[in-house]
Amino acid sequence: MSQRTIDFALRECSLGWLLIAASERGICSVRFGDSEEALEGALRAELPFAVLERSDVRLKPWSDVLIARIDGNARTQSQTTGFAVDLPFDVSASSFQRRVWDALQQIPRGETRAYSEVAASLGVAIGARAVARACAANPVAVLVPCHRVVSKDGGLGGYRWGVERKRALLAAERAR
Repeated sequence: MSQRTIDFALRECSLGWLLIAASERGICSVRFGDSEEALEGALRAELPFAVLERSDVRLKPWSDVLIARIDGNARTQSQTTGFAVDLPFDVSASSFQRRVWDALQQIPRGETRAYSEVAASLGVAIGARAVARACAANPVAVLVPCHRVVSKDGGLGGYRWGVERKRALLAAERAR
């Protein structure tokens, strides 16, 4: 059995460092961090059996789109959802996670929904915690906009990449 090859790129952006990783089928990881070394180390720990190749040039078109999205640039986004349907994904998910992530992609750019609202829209009225777990498991930050889900009281709630990054993403989307 051959090893899986994953290309990755690291770029600085307004939220610190951005890592994008892709298989031959599409983007499998988008994450934020405070240093190149920490992000690359986390990717290597998560995918110990993959062949990881740094490919900043090959992944530049995709990282350009992500950085534009992070900065709230609507020209690279759907005017309704802010989600780029043209970027291919290669992510594994349970059927519930997939349903949650699909629902998050329907939240218009610059808007938010409470975890309980997302759960109710999926027919799981008491599933706010399950929605929060699905958000935390999202491996492709920004592409699946889990930053658009907030607490019922309007507070930001948690965010895998830090509440300050969540605040900045929402502010950039609202400013456009």
